Amino acid sequence: MQSKISAFFKSSSVASQSPAPMLPSFDQLDDNASDKKEPQIIVTYKRRAPIFKDLDDSSSEKYGNWHDGLHESPICSANSSLKPVSISLNKILNKKRSYAQFHLDLGQSDFLLHTCSVCGFKYSPGDKDDEKIHKTFHKNYTRGIPCKTSCNERVISMPTIETGRIILVLHDDHPAQKTKVHEVVKMMEIELGTNWIIHNHCKVYLFISSHRIAGCLVAEPIKSAYRVIPSSGYAESEVINGKEPKKRNSVLLQFGNVCFRREVMRKASLANDPEKSTGAFICETEAVSAVCGIRAIWVTPSNRRKHIASQLLDAARKSFCMGFVLENTQLAFSQPSSSGKALACKYFGTASFLVYKANHVENLVGY
Repeated sequence: MQSKISAFFKSSSVASQSPAPMLPSFDQLDDNASDKKEPQIIVTYKRRAPIFKDLDDSSSEKYGNWHDGLHESPICSANSSLKPVSISLNKILNKKRSYAQFHLDLGQSDFLLHTCSVCGFKYSPGDKDDEKIHKTFHKNYTRGIPCKTSCNERVISMPTIETGRIILVLHDDHPAQKTKVHEVVKMMEIELGTNWIIHNHCKVYLFISSHRIAGCLVAEPIKSAYRVIPSSGYAESEVINGKEPKKRNSVLLQFGNVCFRREVMRKASLANDPEKSTGAFICETEAVSAVCGIRAIWVTPSNRRKHIASQLLDAARKSFCMGFVLENTQLAFSQPSSSGKALACKYFGTASFLVYKANHVENLVGY
């Protein structure tokens, strides 16, 4: 019995001492896997040119050379079956953007061309060339055309002029002075009309201040003129029409022993003011003698209300005829505008001044 039991345990111990079956190792698996032919991928790296080439020394010291190790691109190849691929960074990344100004056409009257309300120049808003030309023209119109001092000038000595001078330009003068006259005449034609201002028999007086032509007077010889009939007052016109003038409305206000009387004054119409009235002139039928005709007179907008026109009229009276000074009654205006009528009334001190009809330039020789 004992022998059977020991034999049982002996067999189990022998079985346990027998080596266990060996499992395949990783190397064997790698060898078996290498038997199969598969493509092998080899990854290499190539240094690229740095992108930030415009960094200066201060910025490179601040940020270091961090971009030298980051800009490397892999070039892949698999047993020469794949061709190497390279990416070029020669493209300009920071291109300047171009901005264009657009306009909305909503039916504006001045969509294409804008007219300046002061100088009358038409230009295209947004166009740099047009705006530059308009700026120059606007400055010449409002302040005067530039004019340099010349040694051939006929200066009219006027003791009343504190700043500036008045020169006389004739048809036979230097071409440079005649060119300036034509430039001024173009400015005058904006307000006074075209093709009638100047001809060969005219004498041109230029008022120059701060190296710019601030005013211009064009005079011509005449033989006769007509006197303007001044407009009558409001009360006189009502009496002529058979109507009695209306009495002023008065209201009496009493506060205790104090009384106040309020009167309503009726404003005079423009027809009563000879300087502000507009429309046709009513002249006498009988002509009177006159010597100097003021064909046109003009002052730049920024120099008005400075007595420049009056000084030009004084210079014309003094130098139009050699040897003597003309009287006010020997001057006549040619179809003056409302501003010209106001000037004549103020200069002559009366609304009954002389006027004449100026001949058209086509009937005379051009300047």
